Amino acid sequence: MTGLLTRLLGRLPIGWLQLFHNKTRLFAAVGGVMFANILIFMQLGFLGALRETSVLAHRTWNADIVIVSSDFQSLRTVNSLPRSRMHQALQIEGVKDVVPVYFSTINWTDPGTNQIINFRAMGVPAASAAFLDTSIQEQVRKLSEPLTALVDVETRQLDPKIVETIKSKGICEIEVKGRKMHLTGTFSQGASIDIDGTLIMSDQTFFEHFPSRSSGTPSLIFVQCESAGPDSLQPIVEALNRVFPETDVKAYTKDESVVVEHKFQTKQTPVGFVFSFGVVIGFIVGLVIVYQVLTTDVQDHLAEYATFKAIGYRQKFFSGIILEEALSLAALGFVPGMIVSLALYHLAETKTALPMEMPWSRLVLVFILTVAMCAGSGMVATKKLSHAQPADLF
Repeated sequence: MTGLLTRLLGRLPIGWLQLFHNKTRLFAAVGGVMFANILIFMQLGFLGALRETSVLAHRTWNADIVIVSSDFQSLRTVNSLPRSRMHQALQIEGVKDVVPVYFSTINWTDPGTNQIINFRAMGVPAASAAFLDTSIQEQVRKLSEPLTALVDVETRQLDPKIVETIKSKGICEIEVKGRKMHLTGTFSQGASIDIDGTLIMSDQTFFEHFPSRSSGTPSLIFVQCESAGPDSLQPIVEALNRVFPETDVKAYTKDESVVVEHKFQTKQTPVGFVFSFGVVIGFIVGLVIVYQVLTTDVQDHLAEYATFKAIGYRQKFFSGIILEEALSLAALGFVPGMIVSLALYHLAETKTALPMEMPWSRLVLVFILTVAMCAGSGMVATKKLSHAQPADLF
């Protein structure tokens, strides 16, 4: 490695050699950079899982445009809107069909495991084409039977025996809020930070379990258009928003509703703030650790630096040595940090049922942050050398 760096730099890699001269300090520095990387990776992983799982439901919707209440921010806090807006939407040119959709949450205690599962209940008309996912849509017709529902097989802490019973017998009876419910099918969607799983049922079954809700108060209205191209959707959205009272409801394209959901989860929820702030904390932790290591190294070699300065070497030379050390630390700490983070991602995904993925973009981002963290610390560490005279350094 020394020979390779010599050819690349055109000089002896002094920074690299200084770094490896004190093995104890090297391991401490690499451990600090690795810890900062792991902290940043984990915060970004959970933040990514928060964003991705918050729109898992959105991606299954057969909707070009979504009509929501004017204060809509997230499915977590969705409010109802007047059903009469459906009829107004149908009068807009380019609108083909509308579907009322009902959302609420429901807690169910599994008598077999005593686990409390927080379901998002979704009610749709049994005759509607509300889903793009054919594995769901093909089962929606069965929901015309009273008190029937489909259950998400990826529901967090769901007893596998329930899924096995549905597959073998075609039905599994449970009791929810004192009412019977027959699970007649399954689908795969996934849990989120705040919801363990999803139950899809007909609107009539939804009203049975939520008697305070009625057909006149849907949570969302799916709008299906004759043409789904981006250029054709925006004029329809604008036409809908002109017709609707601004203080009542608002229309978004489905993609826009995903952006609104992402923004809410990232910026307006405590969890999103904590994960975002955790990235900043990880960066600061790494900055401080690397700065302390490099500053100590500069102090230990002041006599050598003074000699170089007396000979006539300029500040650029010293900055190059410290930057060389900083970038070496970045590379040495990043690789083990990435490997440990991948293992922790797998563990977290197994325990929480959240999709902990490691895209290339995240690897590049964290590496850039690591280089910036180490380089910034290195530049600060050489500050003492910038204006000092050789005699001051001895």
